[in-house]
Amino acid sequence: MDYIQPRPSSIVAALYTARDLGVDVAILHGPSGCSFKHARLLEEDGMRVLTTSLADNEFIFGGHEPLMRVLRYAEETFAPRRMAVVGTCVSMIIGEDLQSAIHDAGVATPAIAVDIHAGFRENIDGVLATLEPAADAGWISADELERQHYLLAKANEVERLRGAASRNYIEPTRGDLKHVAAQRLVELADSGATGVAVMNAKKETAYMFADELLALHDACPDAAVTYLANLEDRGLPKVRGDAARILAGMRGCGVDPGLLGALDEYGANGPAIGERIRELEPDFALLVGVPHAVPPEYTEGIEVFSITNGPRQVEPLREMGHRHVMVEIDLHPKTLGVRDIVESEFGAVLRSMR
Repeated sequence: MDYIQPRPSSIVAALYTARDLGVDVAILHGPSGCSFKHARLLEEDGMRVLTTSLADNEFIFGGHEPLMRVLRYAEETFAPRRMAVVGTCVSMIIGEDLQSAIHDAGVATPAIAVDIHAGFRENIDGVLATLEPAADAGWISADELERQHYLLAKANEVERLRGAASRNYIEPTRGDLKHVAAQRLVELADSGATGVAVMNAKKETAYMFADELLALHDACPDAAVTYLANLEDRGLPKVRGDAARILAGMRGCGVDPGLLGALDEYGANGPAIGERIRELEPDFALLVGVPHAVPPEYTEGIEVFSITNGPRQVEPLREMGHRHVMVEIDLHPKTLGVRDIVESEFGAVLRSMR
């Protein structure tokens, strides 16, 4: 499919994957403005992002020397445990050998070269381009690499079938009014209707999506609701740490969810969630994070409240039959660098119903 709407960048995906692997310093080998916004956000999450700041003369003569200088500077200044050199469109076009620069720089810090650019149609290429040299370096096992290949393929499949990649253009929208949906949710919970509240969130976004479940419990503590969350202990180092902190935070607030999947299994988790919903036979369901992972046949006849952080995801969710669809705008920037659950907009509205 030829997309005419902006799609996630494989370079940015590589940076986030480097962070998940415990990289302390990532060096973008390209112009200073490449991936600027995400580079800045990732620094809030504890990973320093440097750039070789290639200019037009290096576009012609190459950037081997600048890359070696930045590698040495990074090691001397920050004493990192791990580094990653991440390619860009410029480094690809001029044919830079990133691994050779790491070798020639003579740095002692373990470092990987990520040969990537933004010309890939799917951002998962950036993830794989980072995981494969990480496996070669012994940072992850061969089994984990194989697991990640499977999960990325399933995430991609979900986006193509029912997500923002399901057509070449989707009109972005903010979704339904949160106070109207919250009022209806409380009405159902208070009526004695049975419900299920499921978090199937992608990685660190769970720091806010978890709050949607906590807010339902706060507003309707006696409701007949079963809570489920994808917080099992699997994945890359940061992913496992985030899951442990979020689960502890939820339990500390009085919600001990049933565990179903891990934070990086959001794309593959849909059928398992669907089967659990089918077993419970609820009157209503609150699905947050990546709600479109759950195939629509599992939610037929159920009044579904779904919450996403993607404005282009609203229309596909409505087409799946979800009655109430809401968007947590700017969720991702608000969950970078945090280590505790963050209050959501819908959660705040839901609590205000009491």
